[in-house]
Formats: sequence, structure tokens, C-alpha cells
Amino acid sequence: MPFTSAETPHCPRCGHAAFHAESIPVAGKMWHKICFRCGLCKKMLEISNVAEHDGDVYCKQCYTRKFGIRGVGFGIGAGALGMDGGERFGNTQSQLNKINYPPLPNHPSN
Repeated sequence: MPFTSAETPHCPRCGHAAFHAESIPVAGKMWHKICFRCGLCKKMLEISNVAEHDGDVYCKQCYTRKFGIRGVGFGIGAGALGMDGGERFGNTQSQLNKINYPPLPNHPSN
């Protein structure tokens, strides 16, 4: 019987082999320590401030900007309603960036 080595997991960010000594297990995947960054703002992450969505990791701030609750009635007061969609970080997938207003009817001017 030939010797076969165990399959080495690959880092989802860079695709290279992630060995045990240099990786962090999060969301069922092994991440390189240097690749364990927010998918939006690229900030280094820690286990305490990570949120996962569809296989990618985000800091909690960017996660709430991109996938959080929107609208009136969530939070306490106007200070809790964040209208920042993360455009300065390159977020083009947020619901705030996709305006789905119906077309305005044409009114004749008097």
C-alpha cells in the first residue's frame, strides 16, 4: 500500500496551502494569518471581530454596512440609523447603492 499524504487545506483568499502553524480556522476554512483580512476594507481581523457571509470574512463594522438591517425603527434615535453604505471602501454591492425607485410620472407644466 503506497503512502499518501493528507490533503492540505487551501486558504480561500490566496488559494495557497495553509499549513497548521501558519493558519487560523474560521468558518470551516483555514486562513493564512496575513490573508485573514476584511473582504471590504482589508483591515486585519481577529477572532473577536469577525463576521462571515457566503464564505468571505468581514469586520463587524463592514458586515453591518453591507448586510445589516436598513430602515426606520431599528436602533434608538436617528444616531443609530447608519446611512453609510461603505462607498469609500469600494462597496458597490450594498442595498443602499442600488436605487430601485419607480420612474416618476410625467406631469405637464402649467
